[in-house]
Amino acid sequence: MCLCTHLHACICVWTSWVEEDPKEIMQSVYECMERTCEKLCQLSINISNIKAVGVTNQRETTLVWDKETGEPLYNAIVWLDLRTQSTVEGLINKAPGQNKNHLKHKTGLPISTYFSAVKLRWLIDNVDEVRQAVQDERAMFGTVDSWIIWCLTGGKNGGVHCTDVSNASRTMLFNIHSMDWDPELCRYFDVPMEILPKVRSSSEIYGWMVSSCLGDQSAALVGQMCFQEGQAKNTYGTGCFLLRNTGTKPVMSDHGLLTTVAYKLGKDDPACYALEGSVAIAGAVVRWLKDNMGIVQSSSEIEKLAAAAGTSYGCYFVPAFSGLYAPYWEPSARGIICGLTQFTNRNHLAFAALEAVCFQTREILDAMNQDSGVPLTQLQVDGGMTSNRLLMQLQADILCIPVVRPSMSETTALGAAMAAGAAEGVGVWNLSPSHLPHVTSEKYQPQINSDESEFRFARWKKAVQRSMNWETTEPLRPLFFFFFCTIFDCTAHVQ
Repeated sequence: MCLCTHLHACICVWTSWVEEDPKEIMQSVYECMERTCEKLCQLSINISNIKAVGVTNQRETTLVWDKETGEPLYNAIVWLDLRTQSTVEGLINKAPGQNKNHLKHKTGLPISTYFSAVKLRWLIDNVDEVRQAVQDERAMFGTVDSWIIWCLTGGKNGGVHCTDVSNASRTMLFNIHSMDWDPELCRYFDVPMEILPKVRSSSEIYGWMVSSCLGDQSAALVGQMCFQEGQAKNTYGTGCFLLRNTGTKPVMSDHGLLTTVAYKLGKDDPACYALEGSVAIAGAVVRWLKDNMGIVQSSSEIEKLAAAAGTSYGCYFVPAFSGLYAPYWEPSARGIICGLTQFTNRNHLAFAALEAVCFQTREILDAMNQDSGVPLTQLQVDGGMTSNRLLMQLQADILCIPVVRPSMSETTALGAAMAAGAAEGVGVWNLSPSHLPHVTSEKYQPQINSDESEFRFARWKKAVQRSMNWETTEPLRPLFFFFFCTIFDCTAHVQ
């Protein structure tokens, strides 16, 4: 049996700083494990039958801790955080031709606030405790997976400091061709290599009980069983992430997508790569309508409101709260709602919010089709938002291709469990194609004609242009009023 944890414990400081408490992250891990064991006992299953633990996590979220005391030296800086914008601008300005893709040939990534290296640079530059620990050779850096594995395998008493290739490839310090930390990249960001975790495969025994590690989007790709070149999935969570398996050779994008390491399922197995389109705000727009605007009382209510409208009535919503990610990579963009009339009501806004998620996915899919040269004929989907049937139908309508939702929508947790159970030395199951089970699913077919879809998409793109170049280039500062939100998404998957 396999226990898998996937969590988000967030402290959000709007508009530009987003942090997580590392101790709270670990507390939610322990709580997830305890609840799973309690559930197994209720089902009369002996917990000694648990064979392995899989870890899946937010990929770019950045932590630094003290290896001697085991204490975090600062809160984890989350992937959405924008405090590093001035750092990013400085790096781009010093790049030849001020090219944000200057490091893409090694990393597959543009220079952006999204990735870990700039967050680590900010921590060293701005937090005395971090800078001193680095100088004293006490500091350990990692993404959330590294922190969890280190704590679970002993912490300051011999904990394993490692990460996997899928998480390492999101730091901008990792060479996706040599599959290791790159000295030139580390010098570029002035990061000492001694603080970096050891890079390992996504499916192997790291320490007692822990035998898989995958970034959340890679885990979803595995959970959707997209092991063949050309297969793709889209995960609808806080953000939206579309990954297409490109096989054992990286494909560099000419249309604003990322090239990332998807997974490496064993020490001796080859790494597989993916093209990725990242959308910063998907499910987060529903939370914004609920918490900030009071337009809906619960996340489930948005489907009822949108269905009551049946249309946005010409209203378009660009939720660029953290700038725009793929395919634009434009940090200066900000959220806008346009096309309002005196007849617009909250039902239309709810519909426009759901459409915004679908339009952003359409932009990514178009870019992916151009890069690959082979149009996707259907889209596999997963994540919390896929329970919204109206959203799924809108997505099929806007893409003009079928959308397929598996009966098991929590594929991120499932993917980590699959990798943990398949690790050498655990061997609970086999992930070769002939051993993969058939998965039941629900298919949504397009129900509008392509001309209408193209018209709505063109209006959306017009709205996107209105959102561009809104923010100044001055360094962003946190607001003095803020709210705290703690989100536990501790999904325990037992199989």
